[in-house]
Amino acid sequence: MKTPLVCYEIFVRSFCDSNGDGIGDLNGIASRLDYLQDLGVEAIWLTPIQPSSTYHKYDVMDYYGIDPEYGTMDDFRRLLDGIHRRGMKLYMDLVVNHTSILHPWFEQARSGANNPYRNFYWWMTPAMIDALGVNKREETADAHVIFPWHKNPGDPEKYYAMFWEGMPDLNYESEALREEIYKIVRHWLTGVGVDGFRLDAARHIYPPWLREKNIGFWEEFGQVVKAAKPDAYTVGEVWAKASEVAPYFKGLKANFHFDLSFAIQRIIQTGKDAGLVEKLLADYDDFGRHNIDFIDATMLTNHDQNRIGSVAGGNVEKMKLAAAMLLTLPGQPYLYYGEEIGMLGVKPDHHIREPFLWTDRPDDPGRTRWMDPLYSRPTSVRDAATQLTDEDSLLNHYRKLIALRKAQPALSQIQRPNLVSALAKFNKVVAYIRTHPTEPVLVVHNIGGRTKKIILGETEQAFKKVLFQTTDSTRIKGNQLMLPAYGSIVLGK
Repeated sequence: MKTPLVCYEIFVRSFCDSNGDGIGDLNGIASRLDYLQDLGVEAIWLTPIQPSSTYHKYDVMDYYGIDPEYGTMDDFRRLLDGIHRRGMKLYMDLVVNHTSILHPWFEQARSGANNPYRNFYWWMTPAMIDALGVNKREETADAHVIFPWHKNPGDPEKYYAMFWEGMPDLNYESEALREEIYKIVRHWLTGVGVDGFRLDAARHIYPPWLREKNIGFWEEFGQVVKAAKPDAYTVGEVWAKASEVAPYFKGLKANFHFDLSFAIQRIIQTGKDAGLVEKLLADYDDFGRHNIDFIDATMLTNHDQNRIGSVAGGNVEKMKLAAAMLLTLPGQPYLYYGEEIGMLGVKPDHHIREPFLWTDRPDDPGRTRWMDPLYSRPTSVRDAATQLTDEDSLLNHYRKLIALRKAQPALSQIQRPNLVSALAKFNKVVAYIRTHPTEPVLVVHNIGGRTKKIILGETEQAFKKVLFQTTDSTRIKGNQLMLPAYGSIVLGK
């Protein structure tokens, strides 16, 4: 089964409202599938859609249900059918590191030490916690709680919840829990028909004192997925350095490349390369040692990071540069909803999850209204409908790049990345060749704020055919390339 070339993350609450309650929903997404298909998207990742007590829904109360705010199971099945009829895939966000404090498992577990569900979670007395030396945890990029043990009124033991006291961590030492989770996996893959999962908080499946067991769990999980649906896809959220991410490819087909995300952000902010291509090649070596057919899931930002539009200071040319880098480098790129129209947003989290701007109409029925946006407003971000009519818009820039990625076999190679450094001696330039037996391409980016004169070497001069350029002001004469500020060009032979 062909691996989707371009994926799209939807924060469901903010994408499109279908019933006028101001909250994005499944039917709203279904109404915009043509937009996503025209953009070139081949797979959609939905943030959690299961019943939950929070707006983000990462605290699941029922693994088999659909949150009523988003619709019904019938709505979900219709959405899935619409996605499949268009030849696209749907990936569910599966949250198996923790549940809601309101999940029936935890409500049973907290009732007493003898309850059979007690072992579904981590419980210890304060004396045991002190003896083990785990009263505190080190703050990580994806979890800021330092004191992860929480009181259960009237209980001599505390429970472990590393993200928030309302999301207790599951204990995978329990075989009964594992089987319950695997039933859930089989239900969604074979009973409902989803195409795969994005696995939340994959590096935290075991607590810090047992973290060496994480990889083994995901290897087992991967076998369960494969047995249920051989072509099902899995992508892990392992928010860590690439060297720590690498072993997770033993069990998961794909993992997000956070190092690359932050490297592109630094380039956009500073105009400094810092050896991007060389670092990527080293990462690929690390990944390949664990799985030669690894899928490198790439992104600019996601629902937990400041939006790339704000990282770029609202500069559309810098946003175009970031997009050009993401969509010409190896891997399987993920777009965060609204990234393609230049949506802005800076933490706290709800402000990087603001409503999508479909049109400039104040009464646009598709625009969600569950929150008052601070950054992505009609006065600061051009809506999708307006951008579609502008050939030079950021949205059409994305559409052209995605079409190019699909058309060029060198760019569309996902597994076993085909990347060679080029023009390394030039300051403010990131350049590389995507190799191919018959149709290689040369990609050159000017990461600086001034037009750059680049002297092409003998290897680069063999690439003469312009396949893509950010602006028509790019000039090639002989062995000289004049590339405008923040411009990109893709050349074929």
